[in-house]
Amino acid sequence: MVTLDVRPQLLDTLSALRDRVAATRFPLPLPGAARARANRDELLAQLNDYLVPRLREPEAPLLAVVGGSTGAGKSTLVNSLVGRRVSEAGVLRPTTRTPVLVCHPEDHHWFSAMRVLPELTRVWATQPDPADDLLLPARQEPLRMLRIETAETLPRGLALLDAPDIDSLIADNRVLAAELICAADIWIMVTTATRYADAVPWHLLRTAKEYDATLVTVLDRVPHQVVSEVSRQYGALLTKAGLGDVPRFTVPELPESAWGAGLLPATAVAPLKNWLVHHAQDAAARHQVMARTAYGLLDSLQSRMPELASAAAAQYAAALRLTSAVDAAYDTEHARVRGRLQSGAVLAGDALKRWRAFPLDCTSGELLDALVESLGALLLCSVTAADERIDEAWRHEPAAGAPGLTARDLSPETAEHRIGLAVRRWRREMEEYAEDEVRVLERTSAPDPEIVAAVVATVLLGGRRSRNAGEGLASRMGAQGALRLRERAGCLLTEYVDRVMNAERERRLAALEALDVQPAPQAELIAALSVLQKER
Repeated sequence: MVTLDVRPQLLDTLSALRDRVAATRFPLPLPGAARARANRDELLAQLNDYLVPRLREPEAPLLAVVGGSTGAGKSTLVNSLVGRRVSEAGVLRPTTRTPVLVCHPEDHHWFSAMRVLPELTRVWATQPDPADDLLLPARQEPLRMLRIETAETLPRGLALLDAPDIDSLIADNRVLAAELICAADIWIMVTTATRYADAVPWHLLRTAKEYDATLVTVLDRVPHQVVSEVSRQYGALLTKAGLGDVPRFTVPELPESAWGAGLLPATAVAPLKNWLVHHAQDAAARHQVMARTAYGLLDSLQSRMPELASAAAAQYAAALRLTSAVDAAYDTEHARVRGRLQSGAVLAGDALKRWRAFPLDCTSGELLDALVESLGALLLCSVTAADERIDEAWRHEPAAGAPGLTARDLSPETAEHRIGLAVRRWRREMEEYAEDEVRVLERTSAPDPEIVAAVVATVLLGGRRSRNAGEGLASRMGAQGALRLRERAGCLLTEYVDRVMNAERERRLAALEALDVQPAPQAELIAALSVLQKER
């Protein structure tokens, strides 16, 4: 008899692996990122809803999930297996909006608790019809529910789950159907005589084969006159796909199934029900079903985990490229600003005109205003140039299309506004420095602090064009006082320029950093898989 390995060490290792998978993110829109997100979500659903709870409680009933395309007759099949209507069936599509789980009354506790599908709210047959749009408080999503039914006609140890259509027009239904299938011990795939070659059900079949899950197929609503031919063609397709050994059951087209509202005769579903009952009640068959699905999923991790790790590595590499483009652009412009300051580029235009007219035809306040405006223009020009370099570099990166990365700052504080505030604060602090230095002068007639501030600003921002400004500062302050003020004010200027450039750099990186793309997930996923393989 095949038995499941339920050692605590294996469960702990699987739980750690699940946590690593859950922590992995693929926020950047790279080629393959959507597939990686889907694979991660599917793997999480299988770990949370099937593998961990199954290994933790192997004595729990078998869960057979009935899935298939729109109108395949899933609900009618479930109702007929149970012997009464437990799931809504009819011509309206999609009929099954809320999944229905049916089990023996003595197995009710296994599913009323949150052992499997913990994200689904449980509702019972005595409650209002959950197919109605029961909503959470305003502006929230509808509740995702699982209706629990009990029936004496089902044997103990077996539960049936009627899932929404896997090809539903409603996206939430498709997602839910995929999650429910991930919780199954037995996958029952239902198709019809007219749709057995459709792509969607075959995707489900191939997925079951890939994971080596216990799979059953039902060819439903087959006209009597073509039963042999349709069954032969369907069997040939299964064999070609490597699924020739999958149990197949055929349900004929009957008046009761015409509108999906009736119950099929017991004889029509007897072979399928007998197969399910045998595998639920025979210990060897039961363990074989569980072991095949569980170990098939465990074995699939050997290829799926490296795929996720590779996608995580691609995300981090792309994030590094985006970050490097920002750093390179701002490093270049930061160095350019320093060079322009050393060359006296700020003392130009109106600022130069004011300096030449100072102090006869220009006040110290007017000179400071002109210098501050010129400094702000230089910084704004550099920030704009850096952003243009970034935009050009990012234009060739698919990852730059992530939400928030390309959107411009829409807040009232534009770059021009922020830089203007910064240079005005620099001016005020520099004027305070000038007042401090003037205050300690041992002179009967101390110079005007505003004039001193204007002159030292000209010295710092004028380069060679302001040579005589240094001499004027020394004559007003003395050599030591002038040198001390120049050093203090120069350090303050460097501090503010660095602060402005770094702040704008960080604003550009903030959206990227908010995506939290880290290097750790790649190594953590591989390490978790390695530990699991050793534990097995």
